[in-house]
Amino acid sequence: MPVLTVTQINKYLSFRIKDDKNIQGIMVKGEISNFTDHYRSGHLYFTLKDKESSIRAVMFASAASRLKFRPEDGMAVIVSGSIAVFEREGVYQLYVNDIQPDGLGAASLALEQLKQKLAKEGIFDTAHKRPLPVMPKKIGAVTSLSGAAVRDIINVLTRRYPIGGLYVVNALVQGETAPDSICRGILKAEQAGCDVIIVGRGGGSSEDLRAFNTEKVAYAIYNCKVPVISAVGHETDTTIADLAADMRAPTPSAAAELAAPSMEQLTEKINILERRIKTAANMLLDKASDRYMQLYTRLSAYSPENRLRLNKERLEGLEKRSELAIKRYISRLDSQLNEKLIRLDSLSPVKVLSRGYSLVYKGESLINDADKLKNGDIIKIRFGSGEAEAEIINK
Repeated sequence: MPVLTVTQINKYLSFRIKDDKNIQGIMVKGEISNFTDHYRSGHLYFTLKDKESSIRAVMFASAASRLKFRPEDGMAVIVSGSIAVFEREGVYQLYVNDIQPDGLGAASLALEQLKQKLAKEGIFDTAHKRPLPVMPKKIGAVTSLSGAAVRDIINVLTRRYPIGGLYVVNALVQGETAPDSICRGILKAEQAGCDVIIVGRGGGSSEDLRAFNTEKVAYAIYNCKVPVISAVGHETDTTIADLAADMRAPTPSAAAELAAPSMEQLTEKINILERRIKTAANMLLDKASDRYMQLYTRLSAYSPENRLRLNKERLEGLEKRSELAIKRYISRLDSQLNEKLIRLDSLSPVKVLSRGYSLVYKGESLINDADKLKNGDIIKIRFGSGEAEAEIINK
C-alpha cells in the first residue's frame, strides 16, 4: 500500500467532491451563526446550522457586493452555492453565491435593517423635529417638474397663500440616480433661502418609491437646516423619508396645506391677536391706574400739604375738644355754685325774714339781745320785704 501525503489526500477529496454533481449548485436552508465581515477584503464568513448539525460557509466579495441586505447572526436564510474542500486545512465548506432571507424578501429585509440603523443614529428622533414656520416667505418644492405633484402644490398655494413665494427644484423621483438628484435638490432649496421645503412625488408602487427609502435621502433631510415636509403620495406604507422629515403629509396637496396657512386662517389669527392686544392693553392700563393710585396715595400721605391739612384737622379737633372740655368744666363749676347758692340761700337770715321773722339793727350792729337797748334808742327793723325805724319807749 502506497504512503500518501496530507496534500495528496486533500487534493483527492477536493477532486472527488467537485466531481459530485449532487453537491454542486445546491440550495441549503439554515440559520446563520458566527458571522464575520472582513471589511478590508469584503469576504463574508459564517456557519450555517440547523437543529442537529452545522457547516462552514464563505461568500467572496464579488458575490457579497450584490446583496441587498446585511446578513446577521440568527437570521434564517436559504443560500445557493457548492461544496468544496479548503485544501490547506483539509475541511470542506459551502461556497455561497447568493443569500435570500427565509420568509421575508431581501428588499423588505434591507429596508427594515436600514430603518433600524437610522433609528439607532437618532435620525427619526422626535427631539430633532422642527416646527413649521407660521408665515413662510419662500416655500421650496423638490419634485419632478413633469409630475402631477408640482401642479397640485402650485394650485394649493395659489389659492391658499398667494402672498408667499414658491421655489421649485426639478429632481428625479424614480430610478437609480433619483436619490442623488433629490439630495442635490434639498441642498439647492436650502441655499436659495427657503423657509420650508416640500420633498415628494405622486403615488406609485414600492419600486417607484425606492428613492425615498434610501440612506442618502434620509441624511439629506436630517441635515437640512430648514424644516422638511415629506409628501410621498401614499398612505399605507411609511418611507424612510417620512420618518426623517419634520412633518409627513399623505399627498403633495396636503403638504402644501401644511406648509402655509390659508388667508382665512391668517385673518382669524389677526383678529385673535387684535383681541388679545386689546385685552392685554386694558389689563396694563388697569394695573398702571392701580399703581398710580397707590403711589398717589403714598405721596399724598407724605406731602407737606397733606401734613399741614392733617395737622390743621388735628388742631381743629383739639380746639373743639378744648372748648368742649372748658364748657363742661364751667358747667360743672356753675352747677357747684348753684348748689352752694341754694344751700347759702337756705341758711341766709334774709330767708328767715321771708317766713315772718325780722332783724333789729342798732346802727350797723345786729341786736340779738334786748339788754343791748335802752329807752329812747333808735333801731332799724328789717323785714322780709322792706325796712322801718322805731324808737324804744319801754324796755
